Amino acid sequence: MILSPMAEMGETRIWDAIATRRSVRSFEDIPVEEQKLTKCLEAARLAPSWGNKQCWQFIVVQGRQKVDDLGIVPANIKNAPALIVACGDPEKSGTMDGKPYFMFDVGIAVEHIILEAWEQGLGTVIVGGFRESKVRAALGIHENIRVVALVPIGYPTGGDTIATVLANKTVGPKNRKEPKEIVHYGRW
Repeated sequence: MILSPMAEMGETRIWDAIATRRSVRSFEDIPVEEQKLTKCLEAARLAPSWGNKQCWQFIVVQGRQKVDDLGIVPANIKNAPALIVACGDPEKSGTMDGKPYFMFDVGIAVEHIILEAWEQGLGTVIVGGFRESKVRAALGIHENIRVVALVPIGYPTGGDTIATVLANKTVGPKNRKEPKEIVHYGRW
């Protein structure tokens, strides 16, 4: 069996990030450091994709006022100091059995972003409820590119602090189905 170097060292940081990460919608008025955004984007770049086609593109908007001025982030997301707009090129991905894989590929890359952000003490939320035409117009996105998700990113406020989430970890997972409710072996 091949183990990752982190697993061989007994590291479980990815499990901690998976188990404790949650959506954050309210952010401190603190800019996100360039190196932290770069590391999140590097995590996305390293994500797997169908046929290694890497159909994704990312637009980074920095500065609370710039994000607000775009008018594309829903009102329930308060004061994001940075925004990553995740896009996919359907032509550079593929379709099999009627399923467009650009959505799947960009989704994996976005998951890499949010887990890396959490590891760095940043909060995120994946926003799928937006008007694609409005986002495209605000950011000059080509017609052949699809906007898959908006990812506001920043330091969590108040109840969104990572310390609070880690403290709640001892209580157990929130509202998750039991494995027997979602896993089937052999057949449905």
